[in-house]
Amino acid sequence: MAQRGSYAKGVAKREEILERALDVIATEGYSGASVKRIAEAVGLSQAGLLHYFDSKEELFTEVLRKRDEHDAQHFGVLPDVAETDSEKARAGFVRVIRHNADVPGLVELFSRLAVEAAHPDHPAHAYFVERGTALREAFALTPAPETLSPDVFARILQAVADGLQLQWLLDPTIDMAEIVDQLFAALQPRESSTR
Repeated sequence: MAQRGSYAKGVAKREEILERALDVIATEGYSGASVKRIAEAVGLSQAGLLHYFDSKEELFTEVLRKRDEHDAQHFGVLPDVAETDSEKARAGFVRVIRHNADVPGLVELFSRLAVEAAHPDHPAHAYFVERGTALREAFALTPAPETLSPDVFARILQAVADGLQLQWLLDPTIDMAEIVDQLFAALQPRESSTR
């Protein structure tokens, strides 16, 4: 019985670490989110914190997974693709992008990790591959223009959203959500009108 209690405490502590790491990164930025700072936020040593994660990269990958869970709960978007319809996917995605402007540290973490995770051996590689697939599946439910396949349309939307995050990190006056919303509107299939 002690092992079960110990396991449950370990799971709870891991969740606490992820929640606090989200807060630290969102408020203090990626640069301020050292393992030391996150460990301090949960009352652990750096070694104690890394007992719950294999590496800093794994910790940051799990932080992004936790962020996606929060986004799904608060904004009605990923990872629950099965229940997503086209309007819900569009509105939820735009709300997430609008929220991202309030958490620049998480946007920077996502952007940096996305580049590093291109290498197949990186701890975040599988996360980004799975996330991209799920995102494109959700977008595939959004009606695509006649000239684009649903997969190409979904890839364009993902590329624009990811690229806008990099542009926004360089110029925070960019309204990422408005640009994505306008893109959705511009690319929506139009019904032919008869005169």
